[in-house]
Amino acid sequence: MNYYIEPIARLINELSRLPGIGGKTAQRLAFHIINMPKDRVLDLTKAIIKAREQVRYCSVCCNLTDKDPCAICSSQARDRSVICVVKDSRDVVAMEKMQDYKGLYHVLHGTISPMEGVGPDDIRIKELIQRISNDQVKEVIMATNPDVEGEATAVYISRLLKPMGIKVTRIAHGIPVGGDLEYADEVTLAKALEGRREM
Repeated sequence: MNYYIEPIARLINELSRLPGIGGKTAQRLAFHIINMPKDRVLDLTKAIIKAREQVRYCSVCCNLTDKDPCAICSSQARDRSVICVVKDSRDVVAMEKMQDYKGLYHVLHGTISPMEGVGPDDIRIKELIQRISNDQVKEVIMATNPDVEGEATAVYISRLLKPMGIKVTRIAHGIPVGGDLEYADEVTLAKALEGRREM
């Protein structure tokens, strides 16, 4: 039995399709939207439609952008000899917030995952290879997540790039700043030990 009138039920249903939004959260959001002033609801709808219509992939790095090429690829201040490879656009934002990295990016839009039927041809690897053969790239930094899929993707790409004479590096993984060793799992400790450097 449906306890909501059709327009509310439909709104709840659509909101619950969003990632990370369960039934209860969808209900809360639906009732919040219904109680919002009409002009704020229109602003929200316009923002969603505008984002959907204007956001596209950068033809160079495959990052989300509203201008092609994106601001990072267009910037003359960026180091064009280094490309940081990430899983998705949120990772670019995370790297940019750090304000230390001055190179370019390449967004894969996923990682290799045979269990989920995602192979090398399903993500933006061939665009990366094409880009590297056309550019003056000297180093590729693999910044995929330190999970099974991220590691597999990093290894796969590094094997493709090594014969091209490109230096391939991997971001270090290990104990976070402020973390306690006693709470770290064995894999994290092993990665921290592996990535140690001289002081």
